[in-house]
Amino acid sequence: MREEEDQHMMDGDDEEIMIVDELDQDEETNQPFSLHTLPKRNFYLTRRGKILQSTTERYLRDDLGFGTMLVPSSDGKKQKADTIAGKITTLVPWTIDNVNSLWRTLTSTTNEWDEGGKANTIRLAVVDTNVLLHHMDVLEYLRDHNDDDDDDDSNGKQNKHHAIANAIIIPQTALEECRHRSLVMYRRATDLVRSSTSEDDGKNKRRKRCVIVFADVHHVDTQIKAATDDVINDENDARLRKVAEYYGRALYNFSQNKSSQSTMEVVFLSDDAASRKLALLEQPEADDGDGLYYKTRTMREHVTLLQKEDSTLNLLDMVAQFQTGGDNKSVKGDQDGGTAKNCYAPHIASSTLSHGLQTNSYYQGTYRSNRDSYEEGYVTIRRGEDRVAVVVEGMDDINRAVDGDVVALELFGVEKWLGGEGGDKGKTKDKDPKQDGDGNKKPKEVNTGIAADTAEPTLRDTDNITEEVPVDDEGQLRKPTGKVVGIIRRNFHKNYCGSICTIDATANTKKKNNKDADEEVHPDDVITAKHEREHPDGITCTVVFFSIDQRVPPILLRTTQRERLMGMRILVSIDSWPADSEYPLGHYVKTLGKSGTKDTETEVLLQEFRIPCEPFPAKVLACLPPADYKIELEPGRVDLRHLPVLSIDPPGCKDIDDALHCIELPNGNWQVGVHIADVTHYVEAGTAIDLEAANRSTSTYLVNKRLDMLPKLLTTDLCSLKGNVDRFAFSVLWEVTPEAEIVDAEFKKSIIHSIAALTYQQAQSLIDKPDKDSKDDIQAGAVKRLASLARKFRARRINAGALTLASPEVKFVLDSESLNPTDVQAYTLYEANALVEEFMLLANVTVAKKILRHYPTLSVLRRHPAPNRSMFDGLIQKAKTLGVSICIDDSKKLADSLDNAGKILSDDPYLDQLLRILSTRCMSPAQYFCSGEYQAKDWHHYGLAAPVYTHFTSPIRRYSDVCVHRLLAAAIGVAPLPVFLSSKSHLHDLAANMNRRHRAAQLAGRASVQLHTLIFFAGGDSDGDEDGGAKEEDAYVLDVNTSANSEPGFTVMVPRYGIEGKVRLSKIDKECLVRDPEKNSLGYKDASTGKMLAKVAVFDKVRVKIWVRSNRDRRELVVDLLEPKILADPAVLHSKDEIKEKKVGSSISKKKKKKQKTKQ
Repeated sequence: MREEEDQHMMDGDDEEIMIVDELDQDEETNQPFSLHTLPKRNFYLTRRGKILQSTTERYLRDDLGFGTMLVPSSDGKKQKADTIAGKITTLVPWTIDNVNSLWRTLTSTTNEWDEGGKANTIRLAVVDTNVLLHHMDVLEYLRDHNDDDDDDDSNGKQNKHHAIANAIIIPQTALEECRHRSLVMYRRATDLVRSSTSEDDGKNKRRKRCVIVFADVHHVDTQIKAATDDVINDENDARLRKVAEYYGRALYNFSQNKSSQSTMEVVFLSDDAASRKLALLEQPEADDGDGLYYKTRTMREHVTLLQKEDSTLNLLDMVAQFQTGGDNKSVKGDQDGGTAKNCYAPHIASSTLSHGLQTNSYYQGTYRSNRDSYEEGYVTIRRGEDRVAVVVEGMDDINRAVDGDVVALELFGVEKWLGGEGGDKGKTKDKDPKQDGDGNKKPKEVNTGIAADTAEPTLRDTDNITEEVPVDDEGQLRKPTGKVVGIIRRNFHKNYCGSICTIDATANTKKKNNKDADEEVHPDDVITAKHEREHPDGITCTVVFFSIDQRVPPILLRTTQRERLMGMRILVSIDSWPADSEYPLGHYVKTLGKSGTKDTETEVLLQEFRIPCEPFPAKVLACLPPADYKIELEPGRVDLRHLPVLSIDPPGCKDIDDALHCIELPNGNWQVGVHIADVTHYVEAGTAIDLEAANRSTSTYLVNKRLDMLPKLLTTDLCSLKGNVDRFAFSVLWEVTPEAEIVDAEFKKSIIHSIAALTYQQAQSLIDKPDKDSKDDIQAGAVKRLASLARKFRARRINAGALTLASPEVKFVLDSESLNPTDVQAYTLYEANALVEEFMLLANVTVAKKILRHYPTLSVLRRHPAPNRSMFDGLIQKAKTLGVSICIDDSKKLADSLDNAGKILSDDPYLDQLLRILSTRCMSPAQYFCSGEYQAKDWHHYGLAAPVYTHFTSPIRRYSDVCVHRLLAAAIGVAPLPVFLSSKSHLHDLAANMNRRHRAAQLAGRASVQLHTLIFFAGGDSDGDEDGGAKEEDAYVLDVNTSANSEPGFTVMVPRYGIEGKVRLSKIDKECLVRDPEKNSLGYKDASTGKMLAKVAVFDKVRVKIWVRSNRDRRELVVDLLEPKILADPAVLHSKDEIKEKKVGSSISKKKKKKQKTKQ
């Protein structure tokens, strides 16, 4: 469309204040618009009294026919693009130029007659914007020709629907409005257009579905005469109805002249009641009372009709909900209204919000739920140059916001902020479930599972967000609080994974497991009992869905298949959250599988942590090299193939990022090289493969699979530095003395030839090989020199304050067929591991310094903030019980403290390791950042004691390293810096995504270990006997519940399996319980004598039993105490007393009998 404007000149402070007139015709000829242009003139009156004329001219076309769809190219040479990854279909647009072509297109998706000899109904559906926004799951639905959603084959002769219509018409008006309101749905809509040509019936060569884009904005036959008082939404709705009329009229006239018996139906799908009503008024009425040319239906009405025609179709569950009643009468207007009693305050009108945001009465920000509760969260707002996190607590204040929503926030007064004496004002609750009986905050509940490596990152660490602000001249800090008053943009496009909870399932569980009958009512049961209900239609019912992600509130689903979904893992999407609904309304998307099985739960954890696991799209694969690609020396690269380069990795490693070499120089010094896969040679900045890698940011490693950041061709072949093949690399070369003093460093793009791909164990055998046997061994000589340097580099780092920390990580031995775990083993670390680590650290530090010199404000770095002392307070107090003092003033003092602790605890080496594990968990994880966002003093990496640090050595599996490669290439002048790396705002977003993805990958990996741990202790991947895989093992006490009125128990670490869990002393009499907060101990005394019978303290060794308990649709690990036996079950003491009494009584009886015999 071309827009031309002819206007009078205005002064700088002139502003338009009034529309004087608007014309839609040519004044000179006084004729309606021409065939080719649609002029539109607006006249504005400025504040200075001048008239401003604006003319917009839209080009119209009469050759657009009945829309455009994508079809495979008819050019045989271009139809399939042959790449090394396979063949990629080339699609080209095809215009349906007449009604005969339209009819052939419609009938290409179905037979005119069904198997029973009955004429099929051929449907064409025109969709409006709200259907694209809210019903995309229904539009995307596509069933195989031979696929039944129902196990019953008795309806085999019924009409089988494979999609909601034979053809779906997406008008340009709806598509553009969808793009404006939701890019996610717009992308899905464009993917839907491409899908119409991707599949066909192999037997009959029929398309399963046609998706046609209709350019109504420029089509001469679908123009409307807009009223001057029309708002843009009404005008768009009129355009969409015009499209439906255009198709309906054409096909109606065509059917009158055609001898086919097939029923033709054009349907306008809209959930807007007002638009549907106008559709009936704007066309002649048919005999059935509906429109003559096209019919109007809501999506629910349309799907209900399809299911009546085809009982095997289970599509009604996918229809979005907008009202608590489920009638979906309208998606427009204020849903906060209505006759039902509101559960929440109405959201403020958009006009009021806009004014409030401008005057700072309200603040705009993104709402984020806390990881472990949907009833708490925060909104990040801007106050001046700072970004501040405002706490939002309670469902009333959250006011229907869900994680990711862009909201309008009203700040509370300072007296209601957290951290001061008035921090609890306004919170009038009878009892806070997050506080114990003394009013103190309860510690976070420990669920039995794999032990965490680090503390949760703070907002300050991840996004440079301030959590506390000064409120007075003395600098007193408080956390701001506020409430959500409006939703600016919803984040409903995500799918959530979980299970439904039903009243019947709850009852059956209690009948099956009588020992749970006396337990407290589960909160899920309360919610389910309140909200589950049958609908008057007799077909559907409302059930409650509970997401695995604790940040998501329960979701109310309307379903026709409650029994089928029970015990299954399903995906659900949120549709709306009316004010009269306690929880959001949503719809079913798809079933993942039976709850508890390995494959299903693996898919669940990928969904929960938002790990990208879809196959790489065609546009990404098209970026790969051709099938005949060969690696050869090219200009600008240094040929290093003569060097004895080798790699050292875990057994079975296929994505080899790095390799090393070390040779003697003529001057007596050594040349050391770290060679990193040159990924950027294949991944050009800004291409589809680069954007995909940036989105994924990292590879994710699960126990039984790996999800790559890059396609397999690059990950395991072209980029992997495998042995005995040429590969492109980015090399860092140092000249060093034998005493590890660095003389010089240089950076080169290179081509290398690795002579060996060693495992850690093989490298270790070379290190241990006697010198006399390795004189002529090139590999042994190189590895020995590298090991010698690594020891010196490591000693130097530790002297500078680098920490030697530990992790409770373990590995599984998997069955070769089922891939179920058969054993759990601790990782064996060799000196070769430390060797590789030292040179990777050296390369990362060296590259960080280089890119910072050239790009001081644009470098992608990695920082590790010094821990807050409050995070270490608990560990410092506990360590004192062992006679160990921990100082955290700086990393050097902490390292020395841990080393001294190792000497004190030499009798039990694991206690030293445990202290290091707990020290690691007192620190936040390291974060990526842009150097221009932080001051130089904040670049420091605490754990490594390095002033600057980055990631350069793993570009195959980390996108941060790809960015650093580009920065380094630009710094040494071999390639220009990509434009997007010159923007600090873009780098901020990039770093935030990398941090988020990196953390998600870590949590997913841990969840995978947790899943396989469950399978191991359950005795297999099934619901077998609860004690099937139970194990007894030693454990160490990490923490003891010493606060009054808290549940008796303590937390333990099981070193053998890396498991952390809560031991509950449910059988102990609280009156006999002795808590000692100073000594972090828990004891049991004799009620009559007061004598201490048993006691456990922090760091004590105990004996536990680990087993799996099935609870609802989940299985959970349970840790029970075995020793000390008296704490595990005080009844043991009573049984001993009874036995003793019996023995004493028997002895007295025997003595009496003996005396009687003597007297006789």
